[in-house]
Amino acid sequence: MRQQHTIRIPAFLAFLSAVFVAGCGVTFGPDASGPTSPTGPPPTAGSSGSVTIAPQYTALSPSEQIHFTASGGSPLTWLVNGVAGGSAATGTVDSSGNYTAPASLAQSANFTIRAELASSPQNYATAVASVINPGIIQPTMNPQVVQYFIDLPAPGKVSVEFGPTTSYGLNTWQVPTPTPFGGEVNIYVAGMLGETLYHMRAQVALDDGATFADPDHDQFASGPPLKTGPPPRTSPVTGSGSGTPQSGIEMWNTIIPKGDAEAFATDLKGNVIWTYTYQGTGVDHLQGIQLLPNGDLLMVISYLSSLPPQGSGTVNAVREVDLAGNTVREIDMSALNQKLSAAGYRDSDGDAYQLTSFHHSVLALPNGHWVLLAAYPKTFTNLPGYPGKLSVLGDVLVDVDQNSKPDWVWSAFDQLDVNRHPMSFPDWTHSNDMVYSSDDHNLLLSIRHQNWIIKIDFDDGRGSGNVLWRLGEGGDFKLVGGTDPTDWFYAQHGMGYFTPNTTGVFRLGLMDNGNDRTFPAPTGQVICKPEAPGSAQCYSTVPILELNESNMTATLIAHDVPPSSFYSFFGGNVEQLANGDAHIDFCSAAAGAIVQELDPSLTQVVWQGTTAGTDQFRVDRLGSLYPGVQW
Repeated sequence: MRQQHTIRIPAFLAFLSAVFVAGCGVTFGPDASGPTSPTGPPPTAGSSGSVTIAPQYTALSPSEQIHFTASGGSPLTWLVNGVAGGSAATGTVDSSGNYTAPASLAQSANFTIRAELASSPQNYATAVASVINPGIIQPTMNPQVVQYFIDLPAPGKVSVEFGPTTSYGLNTWQVPTPTPFGGEVNIYVAGMLGETLYHMRAQVALDDGATFADPDHDQFASGPPLKTGPPPRTSPVTGSGSGTPQSGIEMWNTIIPKGDAEAFATDLKGNVIWTYTYQGTGVDHLQGIQLLPNGDLLMVISYLSSLPPQGSGTVNAVREVDLAGNTVREIDMSALNQKLSAAGYRDSDGDAYQLTSFHHSVLALPNGHWVLLAAYPKTFTNLPGYPGKLSVLGDVLVDVDQNSKPDWVWSAFDQLDVNRHPMSFPDWTHSNDMVYSSDDHNLLLSIRHQNWIIKIDFDDGRGSGNVLWRLGEGGDFKLVGGTDPTDWFYAQHGMGYFTPNTTGVFRLGLMDNGNDRTFPAPTGQVICKPEAPGSAQCYSTVPILELNESNMTATLIAHDVPPSSFYSFFGGNVEQLANGDAHIDFCSAAAGAIVQELDPSLTQVVWQGTTAGTDQFRVDRLGSLYPGVQW
């Protein structure tokens, strides 16, 4: 079994792998001579007669001492696991109720402390002492992440607090024991600055009410962060009227230029605290990364959807990884096409789906399913204005269960008019984002090359796939509070709900990149390609729209139009933060990505981060690297 130790990790340390197996043992009753083991139920405190004992449950380290008090008569006899005075193996107790835990244990264990009337032994009370061996730290392949192991002899939960001093300051989420009887808990500790000495310790909360703080580990030095490109320059904005930034971290996704770590997290000062890297080719790009409820991270890694199919070595997968960067679950395009064929899925022409690339987004559903977004080329003959054969690239959504088995498929070719192509062929739809409505269990899909957001009858994989409405220029909603068509969104990215409800009357925010923006006569349509930024007609905006699904109106609640230097011809996203502010990523501004936190009216900047010379496809403000934990 493991011995207590701490590790100082030099900057050049490579990944060390280890398998830890919880020890096996025999379960003893509350008055037996040996300790109880996590392979059986832990003992419970109890009493018979008038004797009482306190505390009834406690947790402590080897060699640590605790005082039990007992009342209900005297003199009392004190026993540990049925042996008067205890023993070196189980710990000892003196006549005053002072219990000293054993100095060493092969594994953490429970012991029963019994106080009984000497004249009437059947009159007694018992307490349970859980003696917990110190946790250990092991490095991972990520230089800023370690594994913290601690063995519990009873069921409970563990979190780890960490920081440069014994004030710690940061903490992980709570992880439960693996069995109802206890066992070894493994926690990834992530969020550390590079090349910094850290203190950390586990905080244990047993289900019986006992709590325990592991001894401090003060010898872990994180390694240097992986290369991320130009580091973010951040600036909390102060002054008259400025608010307080929402606390948390930034999760960045660098799509251009391609670097060692295309996904990385920083604190709000711009310090890199986590990175992810993978093996692929020069055409692979990580496109969006999100924190899952189970603590893992979900992402798309593939070549750009507008490219033809690429050769071997490209990743072309949807991947779930843990904080150390280990792949937990993955589906690649070859496997998906095979599963679609085996399940008998065909398009409306009876053809087997041969999808080419995952791209832009993956949606994790509350039931554990993933909705995958993939490119699908189909050949048409003699489309109006296009004589002969033409390959048209559309999009397909596939809902897969936890075993990556498809159970619902949606195709743009079945639901949209292929002759509507405001951004032209062959890249007909170029969808780039999905959100789920928890109210009616349907999907919103952002289709960049249609300048539309559509609502799809999904119903958690039971829906018809019909388009319920189309939002945008030429769609089903009347624009209120703005000029139609100028103030509709064009070539949009990264949408998010701005109200708790997601149906009926609700609000939606999005990044309006502005490509293909339409202006009234005599100007006509203006194509704001990246070669011509700076024109007064070429701008990116952040509209907040209130949708009314009953009367089919879309009202502009707020409409931020920043300077032309913010023009972002692709990428970006908008989200509402817990404090009501809007978090906005102008992915491809002229000088590099600009990320801002604005107050709810979109008029006051309260925080800003920039990465010079880089495009950040999506940037999100997270509470921390752990679900439900706010840093």
